[in-house]
Amino acid sequence: MTGERASSADASGSDLRDLPGGRDVDPFCAALAVERGASPHTVRAYRDDVLAYLRWARRQGVDPHRATYRQLRRYLAELDQARYARTTIKRHLSALRSFYRWLNRTGRAAVDPACVAQAPKGERRLPKVITNADMVTLLGVFGDEDAFGEPRAQTPQEVRDTAILEFLFSCGARVSEASGLLTAWVDFPAREVKVFGKRAKERIVPLSRAGAQAMERYAHEARPLLLNGRASDYFFVSSRGNPVSPDAIRKMFKRALRVAGLDESLSPHAMRHSFATDLLDGGADLRSVQEMLGHASLSTTQIYTHVSPDRLKEIHKLAHPRA
Repeated sequence: MTGERASSADASGSDLRDLPGGRDVDPFCAALAVERGASPHTVRAYRDDVLAYLRWARRQGVDPHRATYRQLRRYLAELDQARYARTTIKRHLSALRSFYRWLNRTGRAAVDPACVAQAPKGERRLPKVITNADMVTLLGVFGDEDAFGEPRAQTPQEVRDTAILEFLFSCGARVSEASGLLTAWVDFPAREVKVFGKRAKERIVPLSRAGAQAMERYAHEARPLLLNGRASDYFFVSSRGNPVSPDAIRKMFKRALRVAGLDESLSPHAMRHSFATDLLDGGADLRSVQEMLGHASLSTTQIYTHVSPDRLKEIHKLAHPRA
């Protein structure tokens, strides 16, 4: 099937050597990780997408090193006919653009059929956000009070998970940024943290008062118990003293949604969406939000400029001379 996932056979070096263009896959993935600082998740996704294209090229008798724009368009058209989501097709094209740029730069190919290919235009969806009331409930699920406001004992893991949730919402961080956060990057007196985002892009982000308090309590009370005498440079650690993985954070977030009785289709990225939306609704300028989110392009940040009807009415009432 077009676009199928890489099989276990494709993962072995011998089978990659038999696949036209297959010898280029591992060096390309290494360049993605080392030169561009791509995350392991991105490297895996791009590897799968490139392998899917190379297998298609082999079935069609297309030499990937001499492929034409028309042949690449035929591949993308087949993905569309197979009812792949527009976002998935765009990701395939993004992987192929990176692959062909690398092939050209390293002298492995003299053509770049992907440089002029256009991704299919899809419906631009507004990001899912969490309402203020639901956010309060979510941030409190592992807290030191129960749903009735009565004190409750917290485990070290619950203190840590509360700090993670507060961190994600406090500065709009990605899950990977929470997982990779180092203790040395957290400045409690200044209430700010240093994070490394996509492509190892560094940024300094302020912490909210509640976020800083939750993180400082975790650092002083729960983290030493989780480490149990072990040493770690990472701020958020597991009960074994290892950095909390992105997958573990996602599982914790799903558990928090379930306990809070909220929509379990939400992802931790909804915290980031809510952070950006709240800042813009509160009057923050787009450039500042772009810097705090670590977006390379302002157009990416502009998706958050949607506002509620009530907010529009408020702005109209304040700004229009006849309102």
